[in-house]
Amino acid sequence: MRQFTSNELRKEWIRFYEERGHVNCGAVSLVSDGSTGVMFNVAGMQALMPYLLGKKHPMGKRLCNVQGCVRTNDIDSVGDRSHVTFFEMMGSWSLGDYFKAERCKWSYELLTQVFGFDADHLAATVFAGDENAPRDEEGAKYRIESGFKPENVYFLPAEDNWWGLEFGPCGPDSEMFYIADVPDCGPDCGPGCDCGKYTEIGNDVFMQYEKHEDGHLTPLEKKNVDTGWGLERILAFLNGSKDVYKTDLFAPIIAYIEQASGKKYDADDKYTVSMRILADHTRTAVMLIGDKARLLPSNMGAGYVLRRLIRRAVRHSRNLGIQTSDILHIASMYVDEIYNESYPLLVQNREFILTELGNEIRRFEATLENGLKEFKKILGEKKSVGSIDGKSAFYLYDTFGFPIELTVEMASEEGLSVDEEGFKAAMEEQKQLARENAAFSQKTVAADIYEKVDKSISSEFIGYDRLSSTDKILVLADNTAVQDSLSEGTEGTVIVAKTPFYATMGGQKGDKGVIRTAGGVFEVAETVKLPEGRIGHTGKVVSGTIKVGEEAELEVCRETRTATCKNHSATHLMQKALRQVLGDNVEQQGSYQDPDRTRFDFSYGKAMTADEISKVEELVNKAIADDLAVRTDIMSIEDAKKTGAMALFGEKYGDEVRVVNMGDYSIELCGGTHVAHTGEIANFKILSESGVAAGVRRIEAITGSNVIKYYKNNEKLLEEAADAAKTRAEELPARIAAMQAEIKSLHHELESLKAKAAKEAVGDVMDSAVTHGEYKLLAVKVPGTAMNGLRDLADELMTKLGEGGVVLASDEGGKVNLVAKVSDKAMKSGAHAGNLIKEIAGLVGGGGGGRPNMAQAGGKNPAGIESALEKSIEVLKKQLG
Repeated sequence: MRQFTSNELRKEWIRFYEERGHVNCGAVSLVSDGSTGVMFNVAGMQALMPYLLGKKHPMGKRLCNVQGCVRTNDIDSVGDRSHVTFFEMMGSWSLGDYFKAERCKWSYELLTQVFGFDADHLAATVFAGDENAPRDEEGAKYRIESGFKPENVYFLPAEDNWWGLEFGPCGPDSEMFYIADVPDCGPDCGPGCDCGKYTEIGNDVFMQYEKHEDGHLTPLEKKNVDTGWGLERILAFLNGSKDVYKTDLFAPIIAYIEQASGKKYDADDKYTVSMRILADHTRTAVMLIGDKARLLPSNMGAGYVLRRLIRRAVRHSRNLGIQTSDILHIASMYVDEIYNESYPLLVQNREFILTELGNEIRRFEATLENGLKEFKKILGEKKSVGSIDGKSAFYLYDTFGFPIELTVEMASEEGLSVDEEGFKAAMEEQKQLARENAAFSQKTVAADIYEKVDKSISSEFIGYDRLSSTDKILVLADNTAVQDSLSEGTEGTVIVAKTPFYATMGGQKGDKGVIRTAGGVFEVAETVKLPEGRIGHTGKVVSGTIKVGEEAELEVCRETRTATCKNHSATHLMQKALRQVLGDNVEQQGSYQDPDRTRFDFSYGKAMTADEISKVEELVNKAIADDLAVRTDIMSIEDAKKTGAMALFGEKYGDEVRVVNMGDYSIELCGGTHVAHTGEIANFKILSESGVAAGVRRIEAITGSNVIKYYKNNEKLLEEAADAAKTRAEELPARIAAMQAEIKSLHHELESLKAKAAKEAVGDVMDSAVTHGEYKLLAVKVPGTAMNGLRDLADELMTKLGEGGVVLASDEGGKVNLVAKVSDKAMKSGAHAGNLIKEIAGLVGGGGGGRPNMAQAGGKNPAGIESALEKSIEVLKKQLG
């Protein structure tokens, strides 16, 4: 066998198939778009499912790639020598082109001519046939003709050699194995046996049937081939190992962990497992954060899985004595050394990856120590019953951020189970409480209302270049059911075949307007997307009655559409400006535009400075002043990508997309409505910049006449402030500075008077000092004195007292201030001001603490002052012995 590096193996795979007419279709995001019902892309063929089902692929019928995948369903197996959560699948496909003969021939050539296997050590399995489909004699024939020895071709049942979903394309598959030079384990030894003699290398799936909903199969007119070979597993095997952590993908990481931890790989199972989990989970976290989706840890969906991986890595790093800086160094090694050539996007996103990974680690570590202490406490309480209850598990999750899986794992290590159903019930109880306490409601159009409507009825938006049209009403519905008519005062929804009303989508708020018929007027409050490609005009009949089948005039409100367009177009300009000012790592995370404002969420790890905000405003307003032409072109998604147009991750685009160009300044994929020239926007002003989630910032901005209103309102406020300060607006800054100086001077004078009054109120209190051995202890109430005054007075009294301790208490406006101070000699004898304050603060309804020589506290119960002062003398005596 020939040895490879990981980079060589990727390149060789692509080269081999490109020489045989395949096109490298590239890899898609690790995070699924949701169309296949899973959070991550778990197989190379997942992104190609529409084309395997018959849709024409724009890049042709022969494709290949190396696709990153994430699987966490068997995360508990990670820690052995072969399981990983992120892996790369080397794939190739025929979409209705070649079939078994070519596929078997090329697989054999790849195994023997590229990887260097010999025929004596190769075996293959094919489908044995059952009541649903015949034995795959054709597959066996082509395996033998390609070079496999007849005695090394095995027929296995559907559970081993059949691929298919619940219904749709399916067919037999054929797996290839390496035969080790060891004796058979028994008479039935063969591929699929777990004795170690046979190692699976690759798999070819022959999709030649369609499975119908009733279960029967029919031959497909266009047959497909799907080939998938796992890179990590093949790489390890070709380099003489079954341990993927000894390949060049992990070996440098393991070596660093050994150095940082002082422990040796393979020397102790416990530490070896922790090394593998740390290496694997950190790699997957790097891949997900640095992915096109720029995934961030969260408490739901894919973000929750990422959070779980990071927190599990942190726990195992602690087993090894690895610090946060070491985990981040491991992450940087993946970016800078291991994947810098094959995954350039990681290099581009390097700062973002390390920042967000570091943030999540620190968030967890902030509560981890206390959480582990609490876990051990719960463990001790539950040892006797052998299980941790759901409420305790939820407490660890809710208070300390422990994913339920982490609690289950740690409990399992101690021989305990966890009531996971009880955990779910506790979480649902909290969610229900939150729902009950929520002070809002949201009206939605119930999708099931339209279930009985003819499936052929759909809608088309025709309003890019018009604000009115005429069409027949196809469907009417109130808030409960489909109706034949709606009368005055009734709220409902109108559906037509073609409408100039834009439906809320892609962050842009839907249009308002009016629908008129011969019998009535319907006021449209909002336009929404409905299932089956329908557009719903929701609102209320304001006069007369409207009926199904009537001809209707549809008229969009020009004012609200125009204002929304200005905000939407300004958002495109702002995204470009943000990337210019903050860097290309800025990616859209969400947006919203209506007639009043634009809201834009973007990935960035820290608050913008005032200067950065000003620069963004300046760039956007310059683009507006340049009056750039806004051009929309319709083209294929592949051509759109070639233009450099920015796309929003997770947005589903069809074969044809709209590319919006604003001069040469901004190019984006967008289905929304826009101004014709940027000059129409007129003005742009950022109102606020804030954080909305870890690594996500939000800008709120306004455009057009709203900017003029904003400045007029500010002008009014300025005039009112100037009147209040008895000056002119232009002199207001100087007047405020003078007033602040005066206030500061008066404040100092007031504090001085308070301190003097406090001393006079205390008078000569030295006679009330208590002698305890060689020390003097003084506890006094001082009326109406702030904390600063108490501290100054304590210093003065301590000087007079000599060696010992002073405790002062004050009732100021219903609040209590406490100060304690002890001399250095008293402190050496055991006096501790911080501990003293902790013991007496509860008596005044408060809390506090401080250093051994000085401490302070606040409270809410003035009635407890006398008791606190009395107890302070007792505590000091006890401390001094």
